[in-house]
Amino acid sequence: MDFINQALNFYSEEIEAYTLYSYLSKIEKSPEIKKRFKKLSEMEKNHAAFWEKFLKDRKAQVPKLKSQPFKLFIYRIFRKLLGNKLFVTILEMNETSTTECYFKFLNEVPLSDEEKTVLSRIIEEELEHEKLFSQQKDRISIENIRDFIMGMNDGLVEILGTVTGLSAVYPKNPITVGTAGLVVGVAGALSMAIGAYTSVRSQRQVNEGIKKKMELLFKVSKERAKEEFLNKLQDSGIPMEVGEEIAEKLNNNEEAMTNLLTEEITENEVKSALYTGIAYLVGLVFPVIPYFFISSSSLLALAFSVIFAAIALSIVGTVVSVASESLSIKGKITEMVITGLGAAALSYLFGSLVQKVFGITA
Repeated sequence: MDFINQALNFYSEEIEAYTLYSYLSKIEKSPEIKKRFKKLSEMEKNHAAFWEKFLKDRKAQVPKLKSQPFKLFIYRIFRKLLGNKLFVTILEMNETSTTECYFKFLNEVPLSDEEKTVLSRIIEEELEHEKLFSQQKDRISIENIRDFIMGMNDGLVEILGTVTGLSAVYPKNPITVGTAGLVVGVAGALSMAIGAYTSVRSQRQVNEGIKKKMELLFKVSKERAKEEFLNKLQDSGIPMEVGEEIAEKLNNNEEAMTNLLTEEITENEVKSALYTGIAYLVGLVFPVIPYFFISSSSLLALAFSVIFAAIALSIVGTVVSVASESLSIKGKITEMVITGLGAAALSYLFGSLVQKVFGITA
């Protein structure tokens, strides 16, 4: 029966998750993180036990699953690189679709009252997994991921557009096209890195200015500071009566009022600049590299450039989807590939126009 096959798949997934989290809890050195992974492994073990009982109650054969040491080793490397919070978030992307299947299973398959209760609890626990690491700071923060994605995407799209347009102008000189794309790319990477540095630093300075202003207001006039606080709350959409209640309760708490008015900037401007600049350079490699290996035709190199860029854009789309925890991977990939290649197509048309208008031959 179809629901038996579904249950077998659920059992296999839960056993695999239990094995992984159990393995990570054993190799983890931090007592706190070890405890969290241990808790996840126990949850998954209980979930697997539910599916095992479900199958045995229906006289279905429960398979014995083999361990996969190589797969565990790969997971270990990714966990080290990404940090626990992001690593678990990526793993739980699959859990999102699984819990949807569990919910459908709960409503469509004949289950006993006890089974319905247990499966409902399992769905709730699966949705709560990521919260075990929600307060943890990783080596790679969400801001760093954002910087890398933005930098790589810009490098891909901008340099793909550049080499596409130049391919129309210099159809028989791929080295010229590749060199020009590389020069533009390096300049763009420096520009992006400086822009990221300036943006983060400026935001930090703005927030520090607001904080100093509020601290000074508190020293000079608490009533004026309270009024400023109320205005800021109203600007953010909080009703006057609610704002007044908040201000009254925080009347003598200068630190709390100041913190509510200023966003804490934890991102490091130097690290942000490095992530953005390096990501831009990584992005430009995909569309540029074919021009240095194909010497006969810029258009042939362009074909490979488009293919490489599409693959890279798909990877970026997948990362964006995973980081967002809500976007469809397929939808995001489609969006990024279409927009990226669409920009390249427009660049090619513009390059062809320039070639005809100025009579350039190469």
